[in-house]
Amino acid sequence: MQSFKDYYKILGVSKTATAEEIKQAYRRLARKYHPDVNPNDKTAEEKFKDINEAYEVLSDPSKRRQYDQFSQYHQQGGFRYRRETYSSPFGESSFGEDFGLGGGGVDFDQFEDFQDFIDQLLGRVRSSGKDRSSPSANANYDAEATLHLSIPEAFEGGKRRLRVGGDRVLEVSIPPGITPGKRIRLRGQGHPKPNGGAGDLYLKIELKEHPFYRLEGFDVYCDLPLSPSEAVLGAQVEVPTLDGLVKLRIPPGTQPGRKLRLAERGFPKGNGERGDFYAVVQIYLPTRLSEEERELYEKLQRIQSYDPRAALKL
Repeated sequence: MQSFKDYYKILGVSKTATAEEIKQAYRRLARKYHPDVNPNDKTAEEKFKDINEAYEVLSDPSKRRQYDQFSQYHQQGGFRYRRETYSSPFGESSFGEDFGLGGGGVDFDQFEDFQDFIDQLLGRVRSSGKDRSSPSANANYDAEATLHLSIPEAFEGGKRRLRVGGDRVLEVSIPPGITPGKRIRLRGQGHPKPNGGAGDLYLKIELKEHPFYRLEGFDVYCDLPLSPSEAVLGAQVEVPTLDGLVKLRIPPGTQPGRKLRLAERGFPKGNGERGDFYAVVQIYLPTRLSEEERELYEKLQRIQSYDPRAALKL
């Protein structure tokens, strides 16, 4: 079982280190242990790999948060009460007795060991190393792993290279418009069979959280920021859809939360049709005003007839 790696200790920084402190520590150590500087030093090579892995995790706020949560889970007992049951070479279907969910709703008991957690965190596929050398006659030689994609990656499809079981690299063809829960079958990449050949590997698709897009069924949603004047007077704005920029007309008097629909701009449904794209209006107020802008807002405040709290008055 892969032992826990303290990435803060590897980089020589505290657990409260800022992003800039982490970057500086990484650069200093990477120069010191780079293989070009230490061509015949295997220890330096391994240290360089650890430094890069530590920086890849700690430099990303989301990955760092999950790593910190896993660290706390590890300190509380980790895998001591695990029921070890493996149905694939990727360490799936393994759940603990006492430690079900780690912080933030992550089920850390799903991981075989620390390296299994890191591989999934960094989007790598890894064999668990559990070899069934004497499977029963009716054993299932197929395997399953999870492939995490962004919404644009799932929409566009294409080729992607995955590292499996250490040194094995596979090229995966991702169909355009693949949705969460779908599976990609890789023939002959599962468990080896005793008489030659191997079962199949199934990659289950999951979507990563995206800062702009949300997928609901085949429909894609995004928040569309508007200024107060654009919402009141109407406007024409550019919206970055998955197909590229599209000009969208904003009707006068548009309220926050209104969904503006772009038909057939979502994910393909598989029958020649596509879902829709919805821009959800959000009104953004200016935080800095020029003198002229402030004067105009003050004038508007004096002369406006609209009372937003009229419904509250008896």
